[in-house]
Amino acid sequence: MIDVQRLRVLRAVAEHGSFNQAATALRLTPSAVSQHVAALERSLGTQVVARSTRGVTLTPAGRIMVGAAESVAAEIEHARNKVAQLGTGRPRLTIATFTSGGRLLLPAALTRLTAAHPRMLLHIREGEPEDTLPLVRQGAVDLALAYHFDGPLPVGPGITSALEWTPLLDDPLHVVLPTEHRLADRDALDLTELAAEPWVLGCLKTEAYLRRYAARAGFDPDVRGTTTDYFFARSLVAAGTGISLIPSIALAPDVPGSCTVPITSPAPVRHIGVATIDRGDRPHLATLVHALRDQAARYDVP
Repeated sequence: MIDVQRLRVLRAVAEHGSFNQAATALRLTPSAVSQHVAALERSLGTQVVARSTRGVTLTPAGRIMVGAAESVAAEIEHARNKVAQLGTGRPRLTIATFTSGGRLLLPAALTRLTAAHPRMLLHIREGEPEDTLPLVRQGAVDLALAYHFDGPLPVGPGITSALEWTPLLDDPLHVVLPTEHRLADRDALDLTELAAEPWVLGCLKTEAYLRRYAARAGFDPDVRGTTTDYFFARSLVAAGTGISLIPSIALAPDVPGSCTVPITSPAPVRHIGVATIDRGDRPHLATLVHALRDQAARYDVP
């Protein structure tokens, strides 16, 4: 029989990439973490981690077991939530969202949800997809409104995801310029025309995405600043600090002194959707997903 505590330890090792950091997170000694992993390997008859001077990485068997660990943790959390509901007699829904997507899509969808399920207990938490998507897998949240650029969902290291991804809308990124900029009157811009410009950006992932697109266009962008707020980034553009790359849903409200220009194809795009996990019949969750899809369908991308 596989010990649940050993699975929990392995999941922490996968998340942190070392026995020492996993031990700190679990409040154990590194030796205890190593013993738990070794005991799991003996019970399975195979290695679950590859050890090196640079840390540990999961083996194929280890990735399978981390997926199992996620499933076990999710089921325990789901059972805990159901037991908690017995005391109140009211269904509970925990929703995670990123800021700009939540501001655009969630309010109207939640109004529809609470009209259909007036006894629903709602809990909202904010976070970026790399943090919230694993929470869906673990059962800590029921639904995550999230996004990704090109490539797979950011579900975290070593996680074999059982997430169900429902696309909502594509969110193209636009160039934001000072209104007095020499290119401000253009109908569209190619990134190569912006190779010499300084940039101020609204999040770290946008910077990473810009650098990938810029590399394809043959230049290295001069990034002068990265904020955690798109409105602040556009304010810096209006002040003449640089130009920016902003998702379409974050272009409102207007910032005086700045203007927006689309990027010619192939334009960088954020793909927005919702992540859930199948746990049988949950009509309140289905209502919310349908409401989010309807709300996204009403949005007119600039």
